[in-house]
Amino acid sequence: MSESKNDAAWEKLFEKYLILDHLKNLDYFLISSNDIKEFREPRLMAKFDHRSQVPKIFENNKLSILPVSRGNYIIGKFETFHDFTQSKDNVEIKKVPFPTFIESLNPEKITSEATVINCAFIAGIIQDFTGESDLYSTTSGRMSSSSFEFNIDFNDKKELLRVKVTNSQIEIDGGYEGSDSLIIIEAKTDISNNFLVRQLFYPYKLWAQKINKKVRPVFLTYTNGIFHLREYAFLDDDYYNSIQLVNQERYAIKEEDAINIEVIQKSLNKVLRRQELNIPFPQADSFERIINLCELLKQKITLSKEDITQKYDFSWRQAGYYSDAAIYLGLIERDPENKMSTYQLTARGIKLFELSIFDRKLELIESILAHEIFKKTLELYFEKGDVPSKKEIIEMMRNTDLHSVRSDKTYHRRSSTVLAWIKWIISLVEE
Repeated sequence: MSESKNDAAWEKLFEKYLILDHLKNLDYFLISSNDIKEFREPRLMAKFDHRSQVPKIFENNKLSILPVSRGNYIIGKFETFHDFTQSKDNVEIKKVPFPTFIESLNPEKITSEATVINCAFIAGIIQDFTGESDLYSTTSGRMSSSSFEFNIDFNDKKELLRVKVTNSQIEIDGGYEGSDSLIIIEAKTDISNNFLVRQLFYPYKLWAQKINKKVRPVFLTYTNGIFHLREYAFLDDDYYNSIQLVNQERYAIKEEDAINIEVIQKSLNKVLRRQELNIPFPQADSFERIINLCELLKQKITLSKEDITQKYDFSWRQAGYYSDAAIYLGLIERDPENKMSTYQLTARGIKLFELSIFDRKLELIESILAHEIFKKTLELYFEKGDVPSKKEIIEMMRNTDLHSVRSDKTYHRRSSTVLAWIKWIISLVEE
């Protein structure tokens, strides 16, 4: 496995300052942004939104990093992340209208966290979710944390560590105040399995000590037309890891057209078979993450494998799997002009992500069904009236020309991808 620039820089920092040796006798090691900057920019070195982004030397030694002032960080064995524990598949999607008189904001072309929040507010999603019908935008952007203290799980959750923060820089994507509460929103346009609690906890601590109203932290993610809102509460204001999910909802902007069984069957019948190219058969079980990777490329134009692992919740291996899956579908390609092996949308991918959400879904369905094994599997689904078993899928795979699928283990792993993509198509059906 290749080593990222962050991995290499942190290895040098740990070696220069004997950080692991110090941590044998100290609860944490204090390091400054100037120390970090000797090897790489602190903004790249000390911002890990997901566990998968943590450098190997941190991961191997169960370490995390937190800012405690404007120019200082602490490194130690404390737990800073929280898992998205509840399945989104159990959360029904609410359809909401978007005001037709709005011309300066197109909900079909959301490209940033700021646009996500603006669309969610204009469509009344934030108001519906929070139960605060009369909300006003009051705070956002970068600001000082002021001073506060808290406890955090330490040493594999066996102990608590007391942390003091003084004027650390924080950033709030959106803050909305109503008659009963202040809503603090952290927004993301990438899908993840976990998040950095600090993104909610530091703003919560700042405002909880400044106002009398209840402060309600909300994590908002957006991809492929779906706004997913999760509200959290800190059961103990003094305890970083007391975070608990209290509510979640999913929303989408109403469209004139809807995906139904007839629409999918029409696509199944008309799609033309695509010749299997000399590309590894995909191993990427979340089709939503393939879409999300393309959305990120739409925003950034090009991304290297290191960019994907550093900025989004992909491990190095996952970055390869999901990039290859998008290449298999003809959505992205390796940039032939860049020797660093970056990825970019193909001409077809660019066109697809300019379409409406409805038309995009249709194109994605047909991109999948153009490959014989996926078409056979969906046909069997309609024949049976139920999702085919892995055994049935593997049998069909053995009778289909697939590149680089030979061993029983490979057939089993790749059958999971076939099953997951077919389930994604079925999940689009609206009652």
